[in-house]
Amino acid sequence: MNWIILIFAGLFEVAFTSCLGKAQQTTGSTAYGWYAGFVITCCISMLLLMKATQTLPLGTAYAVWTGIGAVGTVLIGIFVFKDPATFWRVFFICTLIASIIGLKTVSH
Repeated sequence: MNWIILIFAGLFEVAFTSCLGKAQQTTGSTAYGWYAGFVITCCISMLLLMKATQTLPLGTAYAVWTGIGAVGTVLIGIFVFKDPATFWRVFFICTLIASIIGLKTVSH
């Protein structure tokens, strides 16, 4: 169950970085709405990470959490913010995904 909580924590990390990106693209009250979304999703992500680390090894949980956040944020950057999807960028994202799966496989 805590692995599922950790996955959701990583997805909320993607949400808070996405809110930050959208806030930088807007102005006025719209930007404040995105900043509010950033704060809310950041708090949820941290609380879920805290819950997951009660039973999962801290180092593994943190690495998986940041890995999910990094992969998700890069994908959001490519598909939403039109960041370049070069061969090497996609290659290293794939290696990061393989590393996350490896950590999950070898963790107890």
